[in-house]
Amino acid sequence: MIYNEIGKTGMRVSNISFGASSLGGVFHSIREEEGIKAVFTAIDHGINFIDVSPYYGHLKAETVLGKALKDIPRDKYFLSTKVGRYGQDGVNTWDYSAQRVTDSVYESMKRLHVDYIDLINVHDIEFQGDMEGGLQKIADETLPALVELKKKGDVGHVGITDLQPENLKWVIEHVDSGTVESVLNFCHYSLNDTLLLDYLDFFEQNNVGVINASPLSMGLLSQRGTPDWHPAPASLKEACRQAAAHCAERDYPIEKLAVQFSTHLNPRIATTLFSSANPQNVLKNIQYASEPMDEQLVKEVQEIIGDQMGVRWKNS
Repeated sequence: MIYNEIGKTGMRVSNISFGASSLGGVFHSIREEEGIKAVFTAIDHGINFIDVSPYYGHLKAETVLGKALKDIPRDKYFLSTKVGRYGQDGVNTWDYSAQRVTDSVYESMKRLHVDYIDLINVHDIEFQGDMEGGLQKIADETLPALVELKKKGDVGHVGITDLQPENLKWVIEHVDSGTVESVLNFCHYSLNDTLLLDYLDFFEQNNVGVINASPLSMGLLSQRGTPDWHPAPASLKEACRQAAAHCAERDYPIEKLAVQFSTHLNPRIATTLFSSANPQNVLKNIQYASEPMDEQLVKEVQEIIGDQMGVRWKNS
């Protein structure tokens, strides 16, 4: 396992890490037990960074993860969770106010059975961008509230997340230096999209660590294909389907190539998050990240994706 520091935080994390969003889909006790085992498997095999959110499964992911963390020594992992995006009874809600995000941190700590959070993130800031106050509210109200929790010692570091990297850049430019210590961006450092590379110099110049997520682009780069809700345009889905079929013909699952692409090529990206509630899939992803990548196959896949490379979509 390779370990990299997230910016200037002092947190040296595994270059492949555990995204706990999949734990939010657990509805039955046996599935829950499998999800808990997946967390144990990740830790036992060198992963030391776990990311979650109260939004995932509308509290379920944090709840299941908390059951696992009760039995794992606290010095074995760095824990990241989020504030601002929530949901209940199938309805999504957003609240980036200072009071709500402060309360949210303590609620998450209770569900997770921990007494501090290593990294607290403002979740999917683009949604606040569409509401009254816009992204300026993140800069003026949300982040200062989290910085106060950092001063109290309840959280270690403060970050922001979004699908759109330009929003991350805007917020960093509108707060005091050092306020934002890390960014989490997803679906923009993968086989079909490398937009994140355009922003690495800026993040590095501002001492901001970079966390990449979703090497499979939320299912685009998978043999199973995308779920119905995936917001990518049909043309991109079809191009990725053809790329997956090409990899299958080479007896090289596109999931393997995608994980390798996101974890192998750029040490300036501290870690890449994947998510699975299946212990065997956790082991498989760790193995993928440790094996050499077929660079010729990367070229072939990207040629198949062709003019759909870098095609974007709006968060949902």
